[in-house]
Amino acid sequence: MNFEIGDAVDTAVNYVLDNYSPALDVIASAIGFVTDGILNLLTSAPMPLGIALFVLLSLWRVGVGFAVFTGLSLWLVQHMGLWLPTMETLALVLASTFLAMLLGLPLGIAMARRDAVAAAVRPVLDLMQTMPAFVYLIPAAMFFGLGAVPGTIATVIFAMPPVVRLTNLGIRQVDAEFIEAGQAFGCTSAQLLFKVQLPNALPSIMAGINQTIMLSLSMVVIASMIGAGGIGNIVLTGIQRLDVGTGFEGGLAVVILAVILDRITQSLGREGVGFRRFLSAKTASRQAPAAAPGVAASTTG
Repeated sequence: MNFEIGDAVDTAVNYVLDNYSPALDVIASAIGFVTDGILNLLTSAPMPLGIALFVLLSLWRVGVGFAVFTGLSLWLVQHMGLWLPTMETLALVLASTFLAMLLGLPLGIAMARRDAVAAAVRPVLDLMQTMPAFVYLIPAAMFFGLGAVPGTIATVIFAMPPVVRLTNLGIRQVDAEFIEAGQAFGCTSAQLLFKVQLPNALPSIMAGINQTIMLSLSMVVIASMIGAGGIGNIVLTGIQRLDVGTGFEGGLAVVILAVILDRITQSLGREGVGFRRFLSAKTASRQAPAAAPGVAASTTG
């Protein structure tokens, strides 16, 4: 006996297309608004200003050495003629990450607070992570056509599981003593979540967001097959023409963007990094000699 699962899926997809097209149009409009807004923001700034902002962000969050790397790398991207495709890819990554967080963080919180929710959602996350990435392009293109919107939707589905899983894990791993202390002080359930559990789970949550960004970056390149645009088009052109040089340039731009995003987002889960650590060290070194005379005076008195 054969189970025609593919036919059942086709029937379900056609049913959705026939009965829920207005709802799909609303979803497409909302996602397009987010994606286009981020893209317009990134591309409206002149290229030198954009590089300067990335360098300052790298200096603040990571350090001087990485800021120099960021500036030189983005200068190289510009001189390869890939600045605009890189900004298009970054816009898709940021839009996808924003939507994945918007859906994934509440879902991870619900999983942490209800075992039944965790048991129901975990198999779905397993399916989302193990399904080949190209499979997501088919329904996305059928429901939403070609362009950045279906690419963003496919990317959200592919990249959302890490932020859900690590939000759930981070909240579950909060020390029971912190929770008991919060309850002893009379915290409500919402206060316990926002003032105790989420702050202590932040490193794990940020690790999930970091992984979601990395997966989004890999998926938006694949999504160029359905017209998502960006660096993926450069890579796809290199494949179609068997042009190793073009493909390498596109791949190098992806690597540069991935390294910059990875290091910056990793730093968001830590304190005392980058230029702030440098300033703190300078402040401490200046204050230490000033304290010495006071100590000497107190000992002689």
